[in-house]
Amino acid sequence: MTSWKVRKNKIHFTSLGCARNLVDTEVMLGLVLKAGYEVTDQEHEADFLVINTCGFLESARQEALDTLDELDEEKKEGAKLIVTGCMVQKHSAVLKEHFPQIHYLLGSGDVDKILHALSTEEEGEEITSSRSFLQSGEIPRALSTPSHFAYLKIAEGCAKRCSFCIIPTIKGVLKSKSIEQVAREFDALLAQGVHEIILIAQDLGDYGKERKMVGGLETLLGELLKRKGNFWLRLLYLYPDEITDELIALMQSDTRLVPYLDMPIQHINSAILKAMRRKTSKEHIVSTYQKLRAAVPDVVIRTSLMVGFPGETEEQFEELLAFIEECPLDHIGVFPFSLEEGAHAAKLDGHLPEEVKQDRYHRLMAAQQEIVRKNQEKYLGQTLDVIVEGYHPDSEHLMQGRFYGQCPDIDGQVIINDGRAVEKFGELYEVEITDILDYDLIGKAIKPVKTKKQGSPLQLVHE
Repeated sequence: MTSWKVRKNKIHFTSLGCARNLVDTEVMLGLVLKAGYEVTDQEHEADFLVINTCGFLESARQEALDTLDELDEEKKEGAKLIVTGCMVQKHSAVLKEHFPQIHYLLGSGDVDKILHALSTEEEGEEITSSRSFLQSGEIPRALSTPSHFAYLKIAEGCAKRCSFCIIPTIKGVLKSKSIEQVAREFDALLAQGVHEIILIAQDLGDYGKERKMVGGLETLLGELLKRKGNFWLRLLYLYPDEITDELIALMQSDTRLVPYLDMPIQHINSAILKAMRRKTSKEHIVSTYQKLRAAVPDVVIRTSLMVGFPGETEEQFEELLAFIEECPLDHIGVFPFSLEEGAHAAKLDGHLPEEVKQDRYHRLMAAQQEIVRKNQEKYLGQTLDVIVEGYHPDSEHLMQGRFYGQCPDIDGQVIINDGRAVEKFGELYEVEITDILDYDLIGKAIKPVKTKKQGSPLQLVHE
């Protein structure tokens, strides 16, 4: 009689946290697919459940624990849990305490060891000092995003030391890919038919600085923009002090570099900024804002703001409120200060009660919602080039998409209530904007975008 052992082959992936984490998950996905494993989106079918965690904030760590709890309940008998990412790197003891049944732990710089974690019968861990992972050309990556957009991670780690942040202790020092490596990955994505490529790092403006590069980001962008064809290149996470005249000139000269910037400000009061150890001031932020609006009139600016930082007075908070009214921003993420063990801000005096932080959070969000409503009105009656991404989750009679001023997953969208002109998802269509709904725009699809539009922020050509 012949007998053999049936290989446990099905894997379910869950990726939590930021887009950089998602890229790491896609690297693991590429490795397991190349090795012959099968990926399933059904938790109860999987032989292995791989969870890539975020450990940046207490809320993110709680999300990881809650997700693990849910997956542990859903998994079939004998399935194994493998946990990777930032929470493993910094808080593996917490994970072991709550889930002693975890089969294997991989640090945030060790995701390329996923095949060993899957194949070994022994429970264990691989948590090295690497702390962050940068894909090399030889390591496969399978995209998990829709086929028309993808993230490209150009650096990991952080050279900054913001007083409220523990990312440098989790992800380590700044490490940038070479221009040649980024260009190879960029070309590979274009060859796959990806239209929108989103450059990501903890801080794009520091790209190459550990290599003593001057103007590294601008040099990289200049290289990528040498490519022929029409694509959409988006920048995420660029600090105000790193928005240079050269970068603005690139945005003016090549509309494939879309006029959209995620510029984390955090606050506007100079004393608070100094306590946060930010390398900027109110005057500099306002000057950068005015320069951007003057040089690139259609620029869409996203930022993140923090309320309730230790010592923040009511007057300083009201200064922040006044700023967003005087210098309207298109998209804002607001975060109450979170006390993180190991961050310098944890040692500061003047920590505020939670109810004060929540009150300021809600007041700032309410003010921003009114600003957004006024901002959105400028699009009424306009025809925008919109990537139509699929049916709206609320109704198959609606479609959803994005114009250049909306980044995947974090901004609003364009809701299409008349999609009769739409023939294929993932393509660009002219959409007439007829209404607004909070952070979203509503419109009617007119026709496909067939020809290059000179001066349009989005220049995709579909034959």
